[in-house]
Amino acid sequence: MLFIFRLIANGLAPLTLIGAIAAYIHPPLFLVFKQSFLWFFAATMFALGLVLKPEDMNDTLKHPRRIGLGVLTQYSVMPLLGFAVAFFTDLPKEIALGFIIVGCAPGAMASNVIVYLAGGALAFSIALTTVATFLSPLVTPSLVELLGGVFMPIPFWGMMKTILQTVLLPLIAGMVLRHFMNNTLKKSASDIAPAIAAIAIIIICSYAVAANQERIASVGAEILLLVVILNALGYLAGWFAARWFGFDHKHQLTLAIEIGMQNAGLGVALALKHFTPETALPGALFAVWCILTSAGATSYFRFKHRE
Repeated sequence: MLFIFRLIANGLAPLTLIGAIAAYIHPPLFLVFKQSFLWFFAATMFALGLVLKPEDMNDTLKHPRRIGLGVLTQYSVMPLLGFAVAFFTDLPKEIALGFIIVGCAPGAMASNVIVYLAGGALAFSIALTTVATFLSPLVTPSLVELLGGVFMPIPFWGMMKTILQTVLLPLIAGMVLRHFMNNTLKKSASDIAPAIAAIAIIIICSYAVAANQERIASVGAEILLLVVILNALGYLAGWFAARWFGFDHKHQLTLAIEIGMQNAGLGVALALKHFTPETALPGALFAVWCILTSAGATSYFRFKHRE
């Protein structure tokens, strides 16, 4: 059974792609999750709370400047890039807002796994995503309101409430429960939780694709191209920002991954909850694409390490 859980967690990239393709070919397969997608995202954050080890961050927390610069980059570069994509293209306003929401999301927890496999600074990655996630109930709605308000009204308090309920509270609950676990249960949680998180992300992104099947057929290629550009610019911005900050190679690699990989699952959940299904489309495609690119990069760096 544990083998199956590990297989699911390690196969996040191909399984997300398979889910997206299946959702496009036969939307009813995933449209059944319309009323429950937020619960799946809450389950993702609870599972991550179960495996988050405070001791992993002890050394990194001794370097608050590094964390501060990383979080500042996360919440400045990607929101501006998302806004640029929305502002300088002729996209429908609902889809344009979707790019802004993707840019304003915190870093993805999946980036921790990617950083570990790529040989980056794991503790730094965990610290960045954790701090950014804890700040997200206030920062993400504020940025979306500031940048997205150009296109349409933004329900700031509604978004904040959703992030508190589906991100912060489940994450804290998972961390509290872990505190009371014995070592055997912690080991089991470390094996099972990543698979639960992977399944939830696959379902959320697949539902977003299913809900936008007709829209993808008409404008999907243009949106996917913009997603590819946004993802690539995020990686490049993180890489050169880290060089400018004077980070060593491992931390430079880590920041590039953190900036390029957004918590698009959260973006999709927010878009589906507070806006139209079209608004969730950029996030769904970004989630699939950034997982594929990061998995490919991981394979490259692991090959380089063996040389």
